[in-house]
Parts: sequence; C-alpha cells; structure tokens
Amino acid sequence: MTQNSPRRVPQNSARSGVILITMCIGLFLVQLDVTVVNVALPTIGADLGTSVSGLQWVVDGYAVPFASLLLAGGTLGDRYGHRRLVLWGLAVFAAGSAACGFAPTAGVLIAARAVQGVGAAALLPATLAVITHAYPEKKERAKAIGIWAAVAGLSLPLGPLLGGLLVAGPGWRWVFLINLPIIAAALYPVLRAVPPSREATARRLDILGTVLGALVLTGCTLTLIEGGRSGWLTSATAVAFVATLALACAFLYTERRHPEPAVPLSFFKDRSFSTANGAAVVMNLVGIGTIFIATLYLQDVLHLAPLPAGAGLLPMFVPLIGLAPLTGRITARYGPRLPATTGLLLGATGMALLATVEADTPYTRLLPTLILLGTALGLLTTPLVATAVSTAPNDRAGLASAINNTARQTGGALGIALFGSLTGPPTNPATFITGLHHTAATAAALYLLTAAATLRWLPAHPTASPDAE
Repeated sequence: MTQNSPRRVPQNSARSGVILITMCIGLFLVQLDVTVVNVALPTIGADLGTSVSGLQWVVDGYAVPFASLLLAGGTLGDRYGHRRLVLWGLAVFAAGSAACGFAPTAGVLIAARAVQGVGAAALLPATLAVITHAYPEKKERAKAIGIWAAVAGLSLPLGPLLGGLLVAGPGWRWVFLINLPIIAAALYPVLRAVPPSREATARRLDILGTVLGALVLTGCTLTLIEGGRSGWLTSATAVAFVATLALACAFLYTERRHPEPAVPLSFFKDRSFSTANGAAVVMNLVGIGTIFIATLYLQDVLHLAPLPAGAGLLPMFVPLIGLAPLTGRITARYGPRLPATTGLLLGATGMALLATVEADTPYTRLLPTLILLGTALGLLTTPLVATAVSTAPNDRAGLASAINNTARQTGGALGIALFGSLTGPPTNPATFITGLHHTAATAAALYLLTAAATLRWLPAHPTASPDAE
C-alpha cells in the first residue's frame, strides 16, 4: 500500500458520508411531511375555518402530486442529473413549505402543499440515485442504502410526535416552517460535495402519460372527497366519476402506444407483479387512511391535546420499524407469500376491532388496532417490494421498484379521500362513530380480499432477487 492511500480513503469516505447525511436529510423531509401534518389538522381546520373535505385536501394536496410525479422525477434525474434534481427538489420543497407556513386561507395552503408534493417527487428518487453513485462498492452501498431506508422508517413515528410538539408550542404553521432552516443547511453540502451524475442510457420522459396519470389520481381523489361532501349520487360526484373514467381510458390507450411508457402495462401481465402492486395500494390505503381518521378521533372525539394525540399514534409505528429486518429474513427464507398474507390477516383483525370503538371508548381500546395495523404494515412492505422487483424483467428492476413505490403513495392518497369521506365530520360524534364503523368494516374486507389474492398469486418460495429491498 502506498503512502498516499491511507490519506485518500478517509477523504473519499468523508465526502461519501457527507453525501449520505445530506441525502438522508432530503428523504427525512419528504417522508416526514407524509405524517407530520396529521396531528395539526384539527387546529388547522379551526384556524382556517375549513371542513373535513378541506382537511382531506390539505393532506392529499401533497400526496397526489407526490405519487403522480415520482416516476417522472426518476426519469428526469437519469436524463438531466441527480444532483440537479436534488437541488431543484429542495428549492421547490422550501418554496412550498414557506407558502404553507404563511397561508392565509385553506385554498392557499392546499395549493402550497401541492408545490411541496412536486418537490418531494423530485427529491425521493434523486436522493437514492446520488447515494448509489457515491458508493460504487457493493457492500458499502448496501450499508448506505440500509441507513437511507432506516431514516425513512424513523421519519414516520417522528411525524406525529414532532407535529404534536410544534402545534402545542409555536403553532401549526411551524409544522411547515421548520423545514426552511433544515433545507438551508442541506443546500451547501449538496453544492460542495455531490458531484454531477446522470445515467448513460436514460429513458425518455412520457409527458402525456405522466399528465394523464396525475389527472386520473386527482380525479379519483376528487370523486371520493366530493362523494363524502355532497353525496355519492349527486351530479357533481357523477361528473367527477365519469371524467375520471374517461381520463383512465385515455391513460391506458396512451401507455399502450408509447414506445417508453411511464408505466409499462406489459409488466402487469405477470399476476405476481399485479398482485404485489395491488396489495401495496391497499396496504397504504388502509394504513394512511387510518392515521387520518385516528387523529380526528383522538383530538375531536376523545378531546386529547395535539401532543398526547401524536404520542398516541406511536404504537402503530414501533412494530412497523422493528419488524423490517425480521421480515426481510422471513421473505428471503420462506418467500413473500407467508409474511404478506399473515400481515393482511392481522391488519383485517385490527380493523375489525376498530369497528367496536365508540365515542366514549378509552384509548386503550384503540391500542390493539394500532399495534395490529403497524404489525401488518411491517410484515407487508418487504415481500411486496421483493415480488415487484423480482418478477419484472432483469434490466427493469429499478423501474419496477419505482412503480411499487408509486402504488404505495397512490394508496395513501386514496385512503385519505375514502376514509375521510366515509367517516364524515368528527364535530358530530354519533355520525362520525357510525362512519368509523363502516370504514373499519370496509378496510377489513379489503384486507381479506387482498389476502386471498396474495395467497393465490404471490410466490410461495424465495424470490430470485437478493436486492429486492
């Protein structure tokens, strides 16, 4: 070994470490804003004078563009450079956060949340791509990606807790304004440490498919929220439904004809791939939807303060994080069918228990639902990702993983819309509890139907891809 080698390795290692920390900050912000706002919703509603449908859009204003543009964000990073997308994503996310923090009305807040979602869609795939380039050695890259994934998991339980602290302290606007100094601190290391990088063979951006896909998800969300607000058989809901159906047909037609579609429909000819992504939608539809209605239940029905309400959601996230390593080993040894089906059955049991909750039920009766649902999510994520990646063509594993991530985010957006519409306003506890029972029964049925599909079509043996996670 030459005399210069020891000095050069620490320098490279230090630079890679700075890159990893900075990318994890970007990921942390993106994931945090999925859950941090939930605890602030009752306060936002009271302050800005908005209804449950408005609060649904406060959450889905972020979730819809985030889910719709994830694939486009990955493609743009491959084509124009991942460092550029990180910087652009941070800037857009900061602009959206500032606008959220100073929003005078619910409409402005929802629009600003959409700007945040656009920035998040650029940031999420770009952070992982930058880490991949920063760690060319396979072993070190695996460790770095493991840290990246751990940060993503850690942001979920911290969201409600941090949201509760901020709402109880400086106020709900700081749920968004706190992002600004964090982003300011991250920009300099990105400019100094992250080298320009892009892929040698980047896919073409399917602009029409991306736009149509975003409109379809927006239409689905609008239909569900409008159905809950004005009625499922009203003309407004019917128009939204018909328009969404027409857009969905146009999307499918476009994707079939495009040489490089945003979502290759040929992937879905494989039943295992289709089942994994369908289960991913259902998983987050129920999980994120339950977080939304549980927050309203804890604060508006049980009358808990924001901080205790945020802490009350933690039992759902602890098993979700703790089970991730174990589920990876189970999936590698026994295949994805066992953990996925078990998780869905446990989740269905938890939602069935939620159907027994009443307006005067103590928090301890809600606890089993949160624990079972968190356990279900912890058992589901790894086998669904592993199946989606391993059943796609070998040279399209990255795209398959991105589609699965999009499916999860899409499920979250739809869950907020559906669950919020089924429960109705918590200001009328009797009506809200009746809606809560209907929602819980619907969720349990969805999980049971999905369990039947995973039992039938998910592989019973280990998948071929060791790097599925």
